[in-house]
Amino acid sequence: MFSILKKEFNSYLNSLIAYIVISVFLVGIGMFMWVFPNSNVLDYGFADMSTLFNMSPYVFLFLIPAITMRSFAEEKKAGTLELLFTQPITDFQIILGKYFASLLLVLFALLPTLLYYYSVYQLGSPKGNIDSAGVFGSYIGLIMLAAVFTAIGIFASAVTENQIVAFIVAIFLCFIIFTGFSSLSTLAFWGQSADLINSFGIEYHYQSLSKGLIDSRDMAYFFSIVATMTISTQLVLGSRKW
Repeated sequence: MFSILKKEFNSYLNSLIAYIVISVFLVGIGMFMWVFPNSNVLDYGFADMSTLFNMSPYVFLFLIPAITMRSFAEEKKAGTLELLFTQPITDFQIILGKYFASLLLVLFALLPTLLYYYSVYQLGSPKGNIDSAGVFGSYIGLIMLAAVFTAIGIFASAVTENQIVAFIVAIFLCFIIFTGFSSLSTLAFWGQSADLINSFGIEYHYQSLSKGLIDSRDMAYFFSIVATMTISTQLVLGSRKW
């Protein structure tokens, strides 16, 4: 698994993908936090990082599928997938190697945002007047969100050999599982079941973590989605082997 992880991560670093992803994420979020009116910290007047954590999921909707779309689709198109399966490693190790390589790249993009936290911390009046527990919980939520989106992206890449199709499918699935259930729960006919429907979506659990409360039920939800998508990827790849 680690050999696959190293190979995949190095391939990202040797291409423009890693640098484009990190640059787009940091510049985009930075513009919302520090430049654009009605969302930047300086105009908002409060020492918090809600802009980062509110906008990042929607940026991830596009950036993570852009990272994962080539994982298996490129191997299929190049005809190297069969060769990969002949290596003395299991299908599951191959999937995990590609999965963690993509996730590691996303985490590298998140790492520089700690400078935003330091800046807001220093700008607080008095200095340090920021809900650090909430920030920590929100970072945990972002990491888990990235983990789920990456698993979905890897699955989407496994079902097709076209990278563009994999990109579109991943965006669609990520969007549905993130906001679909919360939107569905607003329909009047659900009645008292609305909260249950809402709890099936990522947004519900992400917002819970953003409050700074690390609930085992929220963590179990994220891990279960990652496990489900990983097993689904293994089933898809297993059915295509010949």
